[in-house]
Amino acid sequence: MLRRLPLGFLIAAALASTPAWALFDDKEARQWITDLKASSEARFDQQAKAQLDLATQIQRQAEEIARLRGQIETLSYELEQARKRQQDFYLDLDSRLRRLEPHSTSTLPTGESGSAAQPAPQAAPGAESAEYDAALELFRNGKYPAAAKAFKTFVEQHPDSALAPNAQFWLGNSWYAQRNCTKAIEAQSFVVSRYPQSDKAPDALLAIASCQQELGNSKGATQSWQQLLEKYPSAPAADKARERLKKK
Repeated sequence: MLRRLPLGFLIAAALASTPAWALFDDKEARQWITDLKASSEARFDQQAKAQLDLATQIQRQAEEIARLRGQIETLSYELEQARKRQQDFYLDLDSRLRRLEPHSTSTLPTGESGSAAQPAPQAAPGAESAEYDAALELFRNGKYPAAAKAFKTFVEQHPDSALAPNAQFWLGNSWYAQRNCTKAIEAQSFVVSRYPQSDKAPDALLAIASCQQELGNSKGATQSWQQLLEKYPSAPAADKARERLKKK
């Protein structure tokens, strides 16, 4: 004879084998299905929106990375060009320092600037030479602000000195060494206008062109090189001007 099962167990087994919708009447079953469908669609919409937002964010980040990469490449190119211009300038400067004669006061030969050369000026007095040498030593030692001040003082106190063109030229170089191209151009332009017969005038024009390049004024640099070739075609600086015009 079969063993009798507890009544509670039999009821639980019957409920477990009954579908969920059978526990409700027709209206409640339809509402339950409708709610379940709406909930599933809402979750799907949320997931789709989240995926779309993520894809949009990734796309924006990729575009930003591409933009920054382009900027980096542009800046790298500009930095390399600036480095080359600076290297050219200091190579010129180094060659000038190597051949520098502290008391050089020579003038350009006849025809160098389109007019007869003036007689060579008298040698500077000892006191002036000492002041000039002291300023030049400051420049050699890399003390550019102090050198600029010393050369400026020298030119102001001895405007007619045989060493004034040289002092004015090195004043311009002192400003350039401090990355002040505006004041460097101003100082070198004074050499060209006030002392056109000085052997520093061609170098001053070359320095002006280098500063103009540094400032991004390619047209101005070209004009300065052309002016150098017109006024001082036989000067050593003219050879450098020709080389740089060929590279343009």
